[in-house]
Amino acid sequence: MQTPFGKETYLYWYELMLLLRRFEEKAGQLYGMQKIRGFCHLYIGQEAVAAGMMTAIRDDDNIITAYRDHGLAIAKGITPNECMAELYGKATGCTKGKGGSMHFFSKEKRFFGGHGIVGGQIGLGAGIAFADQYLDNDRVTIAMFGDGAARQGLLHESFNMAMLWNLPVVFICENNHYAMGTSVSRTSKVLDIYRLADAYDMPADSVDGMSCEEVHKAIDRAVRRAREKGGPTFLEIKTYRYRGHSMSDPAKYRTKEELEEYKEKDPINQALATIMQNNWATEADIEAINARVKQQVDESVKFAEDSPYPSDDELLKDIYVDQDYPFITD
Repeated sequence: MQTPFGKETYLYWYELMLLLRRFEEKAGQLYGMQKIRGFCHLYIGQEAVAAGMMTAIRDDDNIITAYRDHGLAIAKGITPNECMAELYGKATGCTKGKGGSMHFFSKEKRFFGGHGIVGGQIGLGAGIAFADQYLDNDRVTIAMFGDGAARQGLLHESFNMAMLWNLPVVFICENNHYAMGTSVSRTSKVLDIYRLADAYDMPADSVDGMSCEEVHKAIDRAVRRAREKGGPTFLEIKTYRYRGHSMSDPAKYRTKEELEEYKEKDPINQALATIMQNNWATEADIEAINARVKQQVDESVKFAEDSPYPSDDELLKDIYVDQDYPFITD
């Protein structure tokens, strides 16, 4: 089987996607056991977006996303231990147990959230890109959002300013077709979301989000353009979540046949098939990867279980306070 990518890339994609899948499956199980509380949006089915992106960007590039952030955070380098501890609300979590599922963050890994306000991160992503442009470095920002957020006004304002200022940003819509539970066709006359960029003369494309290869190629082109001061790109990456919008969503708005159709395109199975067809790994090699991933996930649960909750004196830390705020008086 001919492929433009080699053995190491496919093995990396397979192991990363499997880790994300198994972590999310465990998170869903623990949520059902009430070990994890609050909101919880799983990334199951969308792993090819994270995997293809990681081989197309640099470690020091920025990512900002919405609340379905576990998979992207782990892919960007936040450890499963830190992520699971955050889901548990423990002090050893990536935001000290105070952010929870929707607010993963790491300044060190340049992962800037995890945002619960629908579409709010789009403008923040443009702002991060503006900061890098101002500092005259060649970092690129990936600003990600879902198809539901494509209806927010901030998208249009951000697109306009990003093009006007030629910012080094790649806007990515992870289109999993249903926002919370309403199909794109019921919320917009524009079914090809990438065409929204036409109004701003922004380069844009539609991408198969069930394929690591196609995701990598599209993001690589966009990142190169941004790094070479060619400005923003908008990518609509068409993917699919196998679970509901969140753990409280039974997903009755779609058919079982549709779900099964997408499972036949499962990116993990596709990557594994390519590996085996090219004799890049033996059955024993794959079993070793599977065992390694299981151990990582099991260790993350033990780490979270054994970690302490934040102490009471953490309550008011990390809160912005302006002592001279002029707009509130006694």
